[in-house]
Amino acid sequence: PTPGRTPHHRSLEATVKLRSPRVATFAVALAAALVAATVVAPPAASAATAAFVRTSSWGSGYEAKFTVTNDSSASISSWNVQFDLPAGSSLGTFWDARLTTSGQHVTAVNQSWNGTLAPGASTSFGFVVNGTGDPVNCTVNGGACTGGGGNPSAPATPGGLRVTGTTASSIALAWNAVGGTVTGYRVYEGSAVRATLTGTATTLSGLAACSAHSYTVAAYNSSGESAKSAPVSATTTGCSGGTAGMAVAPYLYPGWGDPPAPSTVMGATGVKWFTIAFILSSGGCTPAWDGTGSLTGGVHASTIAAIRAAGGDVIPSIGGWSGNKLGPNCSSAAALAGAYQQVINAFGLKAIDIDIENSDEFENEVVQDRILGALKIVKQNNPGIKTIITFGTSTTGPNYWGTRLINQAAALGANIDTFTIMPFNFGGGANMYQSTVNAAEGLKNALKTAFGWSDATAYAHMGISGMNGLSDQQELTSPATWTQIRDWAKARNLSRFTFWSVNRDRPCPGGGVVAHCSGIAQNTWEYTSITAKY
Repeated sequence: PTPGRTPHHRSLEATVKLRSPRVATFAVALAAALVAATVVAPPAASAATAAFVRTSSWGSGYEAKFTVTNDSSASISSWNVQFDLPAGSSLGTFWDARLTTSGQHVTAVNQSWNGTLAPGASTSFGFVVNGTGDPVNCTVNGGACTGGGGNPSAPATPGGLRVTGTTASSIALAWNAVGGTVTGYRVYEGSAVRATLTGTATTLSGLAACSAHSYTVAAYNSSGESAKSAPVSATTTGCSGGTAGMAVAPYLYPGWGDPPAPSTVMGATGVKWFTIAFILSSGGCTPAWDGTGSLTGGVHASTIAAIRAAGGDVIPSIGGWSGNKLGPNCSSAAALAGAYQQVINAFGLKAIDIDIENSDEFENEVVQDRILGALKIVKQNNPGIKTIITFGTSTTGPNYWGTRLINQAAALGANIDTFTIMPFNFGGGANMYQSTVNAAEGLKNALKTAFGWSDATAYAHMGISGMNGLSDQQELTSPATWTQIRDWAKARNLSRFTFWSVNRDRPCPGGGVVAHCSGIAQNTWEYTSITAKY
């Protein structure tokens, strides 16, 4: 990060540029070559489904995706989806699969890296259609995309899935028995199997306090697995006290913008947690504050010690806009998870924030997947830790890269706790409250599409990270507007509500955007006080 420059920023020009990232990648010549090529479809495998959804539409066309799910009890090593486009509609660009056309008939074959699907696992591929017609006559691995073919002897779908109890660390579920030949049942959270049993009730334990979950159940026998039931959502108890204050951890940047003494801010506002910026690469896959020195020395470490001495706690933020990031420098998900683990171990953390916003991470598919894979490993190795991903947004929700990040988190089973958008520097205009709400609703819809969550579960996995006062683009979020946004978020139980930054939470009327004040007339620590009441 560069002193005097806000590390969080996403220009309107950048947002517009990100709307159509694939057009240049998939040139007309490549599309023509692929259409002409003969792609050998993989052999039919165990039962799978392919669910179609539009992700955005415009007057002359739309963007869409298919999510392929292995609904069987055995892994599959390949898949192909075939469908017809109505007359007047044609295939445009595409990604995450190899697509060929013959007239109106489209065949999509997996890439080398997403063909293998474990039982219950999913993956997605996307494409653009020139025209308004949806696909018809869809098949996946030779059977109906809805799961109607290829596995007639599998059990029926269980019904009546319900929550029968919750504690701070467990959720109890029950469902109705399925007739016919049933070997047992699998309880899923997303694509991950959480329990396998022969009965019709279970208690899932070892959960974090005040954590939101969504479950489905499927029956299976030697012929295969049923479709998954309708989902149910539940939140463990223990939401008062403990680590609940981490939801309102505003960003504090030691060594930048005349940083205040944490104890002063804590005493004046009641805030207990801070998100500490920023951990970068000090060379290769080695983490360090601002990319220099050690993790446990210097102003960052002393700031963390001061916060904890005053009864608070911290969430380190890894990334940011500027500087040399760990994501591109670590060679694999495992190596990146090791770097994250160094940070966790150094401070005994309860949560980490991965701030993925610059093009070297956010607009890089390999690095996106590496970060998600690393966070999946971190969750497996650190039970109870919260993982947060923070990224930019348009006024209507995540752009292409944000949507891809969410979809890949679902496909890879990364188990991210909170997806946080930064609703500023996006050409939001005069009404920052409405633009923020619109962006958050777009995030909610993207999460529902990717994970199959209800509104309540999607909201519980969402966060807002605003910018107090004036943004780099002179968007004004006043204290009154920030209070409105807080109340909207609170009514929907978002799991994170924060802002950039405490360093700027001081008055300096005159319209300037600087590191040590908000650019407007306000009370000192006013935004922190508003946030602390979340």
